[in-house]
Formats: sequence, C-alpha cells, structure tokens
Amino acid sequence: MRFIARNMFVRCSLLLPLLVWLAPAQGALERVDDFALLDQHGEFHQLSRYRHMRALAVMAYSADCPAMAEMAARFEDLGDTLSDRDIAFLFIDTQGLDRGQLRGLELELPILDDGGRLVSAALEFGQAGEVALLFPERLSLFYQGAAGAGFEQTLDAVLAAEVTNSIADSIRAPLEAGCPLEFPVRETMLAEAPDYAGEVAPRIIENCGMCHRRGGVGPFALDSHLMLLGWSPMIREVLLNKRMPPMQVDPHIGHSRDAQYIAAEDLQVLVNWIDAGAPGPAGEADPLLALAEAPAPGWQLGEPDYIVQAPRQDIPPVGVLDYTYEETELGLGEEEWVRALQYLPGDQSVLHHLMSFVTGEGEDFWGAERRQENSTRRFLDGYAPGQDLLREFPPGTGVRIRPGEKLSMQFHYVTNGQSTSDATRIGLYFYDEPPEREIFTDAVSTRFLLPPNVPEFPLRASRRLERDAVLTGVRARMNFRGKKMKFAYQAPGEPLREIFSVPAYNYGWQPYYRLDEPLAIPAGATLHVIGAFDNSISNPNNPNPDAELRFGVESWEEMFTGYFTYHHAH
Repeated sequence: MRFIARNMFVRCSLLLPLLVWLAPAQGALERVDDFALLDQHGEFHQLSRYRHMRALAVMAYSADCPAMAEMAARFEDLGDTLSDRDIAFLFIDTQGLDRGQLRGLELELPILDDGGRLVSAALEFGQAGEVALLFPERLSLFYQGAAGAGFEQTLDAVLAAEVTNSIADSIRAPLEAGCPLEFPVRETMLAEAPDYAGEVAPRIIENCGMCHRRGGVGPFALDSHLMLLGWSPMIREVLLNKRMPPMQVDPHIGHSRDAQYIAAEDLQVLVNWIDAGAPGPAGEADPLLALAEAPAPGWQLGEPDYIVQAPRQDIPPVGVLDYTYEETELGLGEEEWVRALQYLPGDQSVLHHLMSFVTGEGEDFWGAERRQENSTRRFLDGYAPGQDLLREFPPGTGVRIRPGEKLSMQFHYVTNGQSTSDATRIGLYFYDEPPEREIFTDAVSTRFLLPPNVPEFPLRASRRLERDAVLTGVRARMNFRGKKMKFAYQAPGEPLREIFSVPAYNYGWQPYYRLDEPLAIPAGATLHVIGAFDNSISNPNNPNPDAELRFGVESWEEMFTGYFTYHHAH
C-alpha cells in the first residue's frame, strides 16, 4: 500500500536536503488514486479531469484547527498568484461537514465535500493544513507535506518542467502549526472488516445488483463473493471516482428516484472492506448467490391496450455502436390518451437506453428540435437500466396520440461479447375518457460554436412559460463533450431557483429524471438551462479535443438541450 512505501522511504530521506526536490529524475512518481467529489457549490471535481493543468494542489481543511485560518489564507493567496499558471488549488474537508456548513466557511477556493472522508484518507493526510501537489495526467504525487518552502520550491520546479516525469523524494515535511487528523471509522473497519453477509453484500445488491447480475446490462455479474473479490480493485476505483453507480446527480438539488444516489456510509463500508482484504462469508450462505438472472418481466398492469413492437435489432458481439433510430406506425383509428406505459426489453443485457417521442407526419425522432432553439414535444418516456419498467403518469394527466401519428424511438445498445438480438415491446395503457391535462415536454436549447481545447465552455438557454405549469421531470442532452447541466427557473421579481443538477454529465448515461415532488411554476417564469462543455484532453469521452464543432443533433456534432416535462396547472 502507498502509505507503507512512503513511511519506509521517509525514514531514509530525512537526511536528504530539501533541495533534492529540484533535482532531475531519480525514481518513478508515486501513484495516487483517482478521485471525484463535489464542492460547496455543487461543482464536480475529478483528479483525472485536470489533465489540462500542470498540477492540482489540495490542502486538508479542518475548521476546528486554530491555525487553519492563517494556513488557508496563505494557500488562497498562493492560488491567486498562480491563477494563470495552470495549477489549480482546492481545499478538501476532512471533518465531514454538510453543504450548508461548507458554504458558511466563505472560502474563496472550492472546498471538496468528502462526506465519507475516504478521499482524505486515501491521500493519507495526517494533519490539517497539509498539502498534496498532484500530477493529474499520470495520477501521481509531486509533493506532500507542509505548505511552506518545500511546497513552493516544488511548485517552481513543476512550472519549470523539472519534475514532469519523476521525483527524487517523497518527504512528508512536518507542519509546525497543523492539527492531527484522525479517521476513526476507517481505522475501525480496517482493524475489523465490515461483515460480508450483513453489511457488504446487501449494499452490493441494493446499489449494483440491478445491472450486475446474469443477463443484466453490467459487463460482469456480482453474484458471489469470488466475483466481488476478483473485481474489487475496479469496484474501489469506480466508487472513488464516481463512475459508478451511474446517473449520480447532486443530492442537494431536487430529488429523483431515477438517480443512482449512494450514501456516504455505503461508500465507507464498501471501500474500507476492500482495503481490509475483502474477507468473505464466515461459514454462512453467500447472499450474492441470490443475484441470479432476473426472470423475464411481465405486464405489471395486465395486458396493455396497445403493444408497440419495435423492429428487431441484431447486436454484434463486440464494438461501439452508434444510436439506432426507428419509427413505428401506430395505426390508431381514434385519438387516445396514454395513462401509463411499460417497457419490456428483448435483451436487457444489451439495451442501454431507449427514448420515445410521439411524432406526426413528416417528423422524425428530433422533430422541430433540428431547426428551432425552443420547441414543445410529446415525450412519451425513456428506459434505462436500473429504473422501473412501468411508468404511470400523475392522475388526470396523459400524453395524447392522434390518428395517423407514430412513435419515434432512439435506441442505444452495448455489446457483451455475444451475438444477440433485441426486439423490445412497449405496452400502452389508455384512458377511457380524456384526462383534464396534457403532458408536454419543452426542449430548451441554444446554438453555438464550440472552440477546440477548451476545458470549460459555458452555455445557457432559456424559455418563458406562458401558463402556470407543474414540472414533473427533466433530462439533460449533450454529446461526447458535455460536462454539466443544471435546471432552474426564475419567476418575475424573484431570485433564480435551482430545480435539478447533473454536475458530471456522461454521454453514455442520460436518463429522464422524474421529480419525486412535482414543482409548481407560475406563468411568466423563465426556464433556464445552465451548463458547459469540456472540449479538452481532460474529458475522457472526447474523441478529438482539436475539433471545432457547431450545434447538431447527430452524435458526431454537439448539442446543448435541456428537457422540461410538465402539464398545465389548470
């Protein structure tokens, strides 16, 4: 482990002069774990997404430390001085404070919300005020210790490109005024690992089991302790850098049962159990054996009034597949109103997501979005792994389908090593009588020219509501270079109110989020979509950071569209 190697080296290196930091390459850079956290404002920070920067400086922050204010002020001053030198400065909370407490600190720099204190421990901070100077491109450590002369000399060396490839030392320079940091939860769990059957397996089933089961869309099944043990290094990695669970959003802005929230306590148990050696069941039955292949789902509300049979899609065993678009003529003889629908995937192991719109003659899946910045659509619903297959609209509301209209669908498939086919069905349940309110979806977008090699290209789009509305869901839509998107509204004479936030947009996961609590928005209010692109080497999904792009709906173009689903209040 990293801390063992460092402690052995420190005993040998204390005799070396501090000037060794400026020496040429002597040994390999010390590796660090990639990590991702939100800050006090809900912004997403990931070490590997600072690759466009020379370095990332992180200071351990503890509000209880008497010397913290002075150390933090010096750190902020240094960050301000180097603000144009491609070195980013961040604090990390080592106490587990909540969002409100973090904002109350009124720091100029971002402070990362390390609720489970896992990242602070992984960085091996021993004292408040200690700094780590990290190399994002190689997930490595330049320096760790006091924010004094050694730190500043290392910064100078990094700016002079003298320690880009290697480092001679790993001195933990002692702090004179720092306060010792303790991680009691981690220490307890490392001394006595969390119980596999009682604490670990239930969390795997709850957070991972929907996809990582036989026949699921996950690339491997976590259906035994042996499988969990084998994949444990990757599980630890994707938990710390927030790649998994997918579809994570800011838990402090709105709430949707379609998001994959994971509690800090769950993260602590899983990561610390892995670090403690991932011990298995002590003689009792393995609870993960219950994660057998899910039985084929049936129609939860009985036989639908109408079944849409999507065209069969043949999926190759390997490769990255672009979106597939299909249209199905409904052939309805009279107007119908959908009160509920259910997806029955043909092969859940390859169907990654599906979006459906009701469209008229001459319209394709994109409809008026191709030519208009703002348009009103009839979005039926979406399917994504891990979400409910059945969707029931709020009582008294529905999606209208007129005679001659069709269903336009967008499919996203993933390969799983086997040739297979998918023939998804969608069951529609109709009202006997038309409901009082129709469900609409406003697509709110803007046109732009995205320059190359820009890590944050901010964009905004807006639309004014003409009538009182009740918002029931939102969806973010960008392509490979999407970075973040937030939904908000502003009523006349009132401040901006945030609705929902996707701080780490992922082109592979763009579900429709139904709000747990529908939101009443008055007439005259303006809907806002606020976000940014990352067209740089720091974006792991970016196929070409040197490309300049314009708005377009195809996957090789870029789009910036927020969808607001609502019905009128009366």
